[in-house]
Amino acid sequence: MNYRVLGLSPEPFAPLFSMTDDELAARGVVRRVADEPDSFPCRVSLVDAEPGEELLLLPYRHQTSASPYQASGPIYVRRSAREAFEALNQIPPVQRRRLSSVRGYDAAGFMVEADVVTAGDLEAAIRRFFANESVASIHVHNARPGCFAFRVERA
Repeated sequence: MNYRVLGLSPEPFAPLFSMTDDELAARGVVRRVADEPDSFPCRVSLVDAEPGEELLLLPYRHQTSASPYQASGPIYVRRSAREAFEALNQIPPVQRRRLSSVRGYDAAGFMVEADVVTAGDLEAAIRRFFANESVASIHVHNARPGCFAFRVERA
């Protein structure tokens, strides 16, 4: 079973970087500068920001289905992120050191699988979820803070 890991498209976020802090605040967005390594994971490029890099911390609606499982949560996006991460059968390095909450959704947006796994068990969880034919997509979150990390689709 092949799978595809997808970062978010950078286009919706690009205009936000030219806004003032007051304009961002009106949208619930905060400008940040990474002050330590491995602590600010970008949801477009799926890499951690380097210290000194500018990011936005904003709410993102990652589960948009018309089901009780629709959801949103905080994400970081780096100013320098120009291209969405996409890889076949590859866990992005940013997630390889994090505890993950993994949620499998059916085509109607109902959660049908869920687990919390260590970094080394994430790929096995993805394959196990997709063995359930009712799982249409998987959302991976950072388990401790609960932030949306990325989407996984069947390839």
